[in-house]
Amino acid sequence: MCGIVGAVAGRDVVPVLIEGLRRLEYRGYDSAGLAVVGSNGKLTRLRTVGKVKMLQEALEGTPVAGHTGIAHTRWATHGVPSERNAHPHISHDGLAIVHNGIIENHDELREELRASGYVFTSETDTEVIAHRIHHHLQTLGDLFKAVRATVAELEGAYALVVLSENEPDRLILARMGCPVVIGIGSEENFVASDVSALLPVTRQFQFLEEGDIAEVRRNSVRILDAEGNGVERELKQSELSAQAAEKSPYSHFMLKEIFEQPRAVADTLQERVANGRLLEAAFGHKAAELFPQVEYVSIVACGTSYHSGIVAQYFIEQICRIPCRVEIASEYRYRHAVVPRNSLFVTISQSGETADTLAALRSAKHAGYLATLAICNMPESSLVRESDLTMLTRAGMEIGVASTKAFTTQITALSLLVIALAKTHGADAERERSLVTRLVELPGTIEKTLALDPVIRKLAERFVQKDHALFLGRGALYPIAMEGALKLKEISYIHAEAYAAGELKHGPLALVDGNMPIVAVAPNNDLLEKLKSNLMEVRARGGELYVFADPESGIEPSDGVNVIHMPRHVSYFQSPIIYTLPLQLLAFHVAILRGTDVDQPRNLAKSVTVE
Repeated sequence: MCGIVGAVAGRDVVPVLIEGLRRLEYRGYDSAGLAVVGSNGKLTRLRTVGKVKMLQEALEGTPVAGHTGIAHTRWATHGVPSERNAHPHISHDGLAIVHNGIIENHDELREELRASGYVFTSETDTEVIAHRIHHHLQTLGDLFKAVRATVAELEGAYALVVLSENEPDRLILARMGCPVVIGIGSEENFVASDVSALLPVTRQFQFLEEGDIAEVRRNSVRILDAEGNGVERELKQSELSAQAAEKSPYSHFMLKEIFEQPRAVADTLQERVANGRLLEAAFGHKAAELFPQVEYVSIVACGTSYHSGIVAQYFIEQICRIPCRVEIASEYRYRHAVVPRNSLFVTISQSGETADTLAALRSAKHAGYLATLAICNMPESSLVRESDLTMLTRAGMEIGVASTKAFTTQITALSLLVIALAKTHGADAERERSLVTRLVELPGTIEKTLALDPVIRKLAERFVQKDHALFLGRGALYPIAMEGALKLKEISYIHAEAYAAGELKHGPLALVDGNMPIVAVAPNNDLLEKLKSNLMEVRARGGELYVFADPESGIEPSDGVNVIHMPRHVSYFQSPIIYTLPLQLLAFHVAILRGTDVDQPRNLAKSVTVE
């Protein structure tokens, strides 16, 4: 699963396919390939392991051209990264397919197909779909009907694009749980898993809905909905440009990346949840065997990633009832850790090249852990290559040094881990559905929260002349307070520290006076009343409070108490991500007012590759 591109045109589509794949590289992949029907009416396929440039180099040695084609970048779920497992996959009679998603009943379908004489050349679930379409084509005689019959048998998530040399003037698409769009051109049409892949050739798009099946020709598009009824999907003009990687219209990359978080979180969830369930292969084919054995979780990370790990610790222990320990990578590697029985070792890194985290992983490989899991944004990184399991965060390119969308997508990915472990340790289907639903709601709630930007921009004026700040939180919001303090110090150069609010009376209260802004995050949870008492301790010492609070928290503005009301009905499982957002915006606007270099703060680098 990763990136899909397809085209039906009166020109050679290979350059369009290659450029589309290149624009999807940020999503992560281990192999790439394309299939094109040439002027001789025959299907030609070319696949390579590695980056898109490897496929481009292969094309120089084996030129391919044609007016109809499909292409794909793959991130392995079923089968190791290899040319034989790369997409497109082919069945008999020049029928080719590319596929994003996970088919859960592929084993059952594979056995039926083998019994019918089909021979498999890969380990993928995608080849099962290709052969199944061919199987139905023999009796139905039409590719569109054969795809409809096949998807009716599939369980799981998928975005499919199918091409046949016997019908070279059309592509057949299907969607369930994975995105696929149709790009409308002038006497040519395109398909892709992401709008960004097609921006150089069109700005007009139709978005398939769940259960849709479509036929795309040069001059027409036909769509049937899940009930088999003909439908017209709205034609939308993309507001993105072909230069979408640039910061325009935002003033800074950091601000752009803050506002990209609804999309980044949604991308992290795509293909991994469907119909209120976590798809079992989301962590790779080994996960189903390993996760039921996990009796302990050890998380190792640095900086912002360390904070996401602490959030996960609260969730893992409360929801999964599995002991969990979180450590700073630079400390772990020099400590003689005692490894509990059946421990899962989890590393978290945006770049996947963080020296201390890599060293910790390499040390852990000799320490007797059950398995290693990398939560990472960079698919080609050392951390990913050297880990047993991987969950890519799909944040896209993050240019700002101070991490924003990488952090919230890490929490999203770790939340999926929580659900996976909970499933294998007693959580029933209703509990799973509840947790998945909370995650699926996140992108919309993130958008509502980011609407607070004008309020927070005004609030930032109160911090400009300050030299110090304290951030407070409790429970799973304590690491969010830590992240808020880190963001403020990283880009505004204001000294900021975070404390678990209950620790105030054990020392930090000595710092509180009228010149020290105190920032608190106050969701409506079971620790709210305790937090209120802590805030009263601050106010009694003359501290100026800035509280991001649930509207039903009962915390109201008063002398010395500034309250910013957050969206309503934010659940425990959602609150760490949602309450991170205003702290990111606060840090950004304070830094802008202080005139610092927001995207490249002094002394810092995006990827720390030295110890």
